[in-house]
Formats: sequence, C-alpha cells, structure tokens
Amino acid sequence: MAETGASPLPPTPPAHTPLSRAEHFVWLTARVLEQRRFVYHFLNGDDCAADAVETALAAYRNDDEGYGHALEPDLRGPVSQPLHTAHALRVLDSIGRCGGQRVDRVCRYLTSVSTADGALPAIRPSQRGYPHAPFVPVVDDPPSELLATGPVVGLLHRNEVWHAWLFRATDFCWQAVDSLEKSHPYEVEAAVAFLDSAPDRPRAEAAADRLGRLVREQRLAALDPERLDAFPVASGYAPGEHHFPYDYAKTPGSLARAWFTDEEMARSLDFLADEQRKDGGWPVRWRAWAPGTALECRPMVTIEALRTLRAHGRAIG
Repeated sequence: MAETGASPLPPTPPAHTPLSRAEHFVWLTARVLEQRRFVYHFLNGDDCAADAVETALAAYRNDDEGYGHALEPDLRGPVSQPLHTAHALRVLDSIGRCGGQRVDRVCRYLTSVSTADGALPAIRPSQRGYPHAPFVPVVDDPPSELLATGPVVGLLHRNEVWHAWLFRATDFCWQAVDSLEKSHPYEVEAAVAFLDSAPDRPRAEAAADRLGRLVREQRLAALDPERLDAFPVASGYAPGEHHFPYDYAKTPGSLARAWFTDEEMARSLDFLADEQRKDGGWPVRWRAWAPGTALECRPMVTIEALRTLRAHGRAIG
C-alpha cells in the first residue's frame, strides 16, 4: 500500500503511434504550410483549418496568379513556375478548395505560360539565375510535358472546373498518354493523375490497362521490397530511387490499383509503413542536392505517406 500523502504513480504513457511520431516531426521541422496541412488532414479538418491552409499557401502566390518562392522546394527563388502552381492546386484539392475565382485566376496563369500546343512546360526560362536542382534542366524554349500537364488537367477535371485552357491541354494529355512506349515512374504517375479524372472514362480505363502492362513489362514498379536489386532504377534517378505500387495507386479507387495483386499492394504498404524513421518522418528517395531542400521535403513526404496509408485502410493512430 502506498504511504499516506505519497504522489500517485503516473499513468502509463500511451504507445507512440505512427501519427503521433509524425506529428512531433512536423512540429519540429516543417514549414508553416505543412504544419497547417497536417492539422487539417489529421487533427482538425474543419473549415477553419482549411482557411489556415489557404492563408499559408497564399504567401507563395505572385501577382501573375502563379506560385513561386520555393513552394516546390527543388526550385528556389520568387518566380512563378508551372510545377509550383501544380503543387498549389494539389494543396487546394486536398482541402476541398479547388474551385471558384481562385482557380479561374490560376487558369489564366496557366494560359499565359503554355506552349504553342496549349500545354505546360515543367520549367520556364525565368528560373535561370535562381538556384534549382541539377536534375531540373532550364532551357530557352522548353517543350510541353505530360509530367507538368497531366496532374493539373486531372485535378481540374476532378473538381469540375471548366475553362478554355482545359480543351487543348486535355487533348495534349491524351496524345501524350496514347504515345507512351518507353517511360519512367514520374511520367507514369503524371499519366495516372490525368487518367483517374479524365472525363472519358472508357477511354481512360483502356489507356490505364495498356499503361499497367507497360509498367510491368519495363519493371517500373518494385513489386518485392525485399528484392530491390531485381528492379532497375530509371536513368537519371538517384541510387535506390525505386517506385512502388502505392506510388501509382495512391488510393484504392485509382485505375492503377488494378495493375497489382492484393499481395503486391500489401507488401508495398508494409514497406511504406516500415519506412518511418526514428525521428517520426519519412525519407526523401530522390536525389538530395542541398540540405535545406531535403529538410523542407521530408514533412511533405511524411504527410503523403500518412495519407496513402490511411486511404488504403492502414491504421496510423
């Protein structure tokens, strides 16, 4: 029996969950935007939390209605770039705010920076003079890329946005997806982002079926995380920069989910869950070229890892 007046024993602390460990990591390392996003997605997803995300995102917006200021951390400097703006649209989509006048203004920016065929380059030459990742080329006359255009077009269609810019950009995406023969993981991810929301569903399903066969034939997905040496890393990627089934099928409803067996999907999700580091964050798999960018990217990757695990029914805490 405890002595009279003795302090009671402290309660047993609850086991640390993946979510609680990630929360500590986010508060320790993340930018304000990722802190606000974490609150919205995992702590309090109400309108006030969504407003806070929008306020944080607005700090990256420029007068031309594009986004810059290293919103996408591998591109530094203030200038607007299509990749920054695509990132902004993903954030708005994730909080249910991808519509209205804010998106009309973004579409005007997209129109102003499109190439002659009506689609987006990844990087415009205005990036020259500002730091950027060495694997992101800056050229004077950049071509349209599915990598930049596909995710944006998919997001806008999913949110039932109608703007003149979408017509030619959608045609470009169909042509690019239909002509894919030799590809790489990030390009395939961009194609999936387009196909998952393309209005012509029978055509999208047929294109996804062909793309899934291409992914398996070219071994673009590491199907067994315990045998990574059996799956090549794409040319120009960092050593060990493999892509897994969950990278393509971020939700069970994605067309890419049909590319993988239940066992393959489960193995990849087990691997993703086990990738959480002791500090609570997930690692960046692409090439690190500056300490600051790696620090900024890890909270972003951590939020997406948690969202992917939760979408597939995995317990995160």
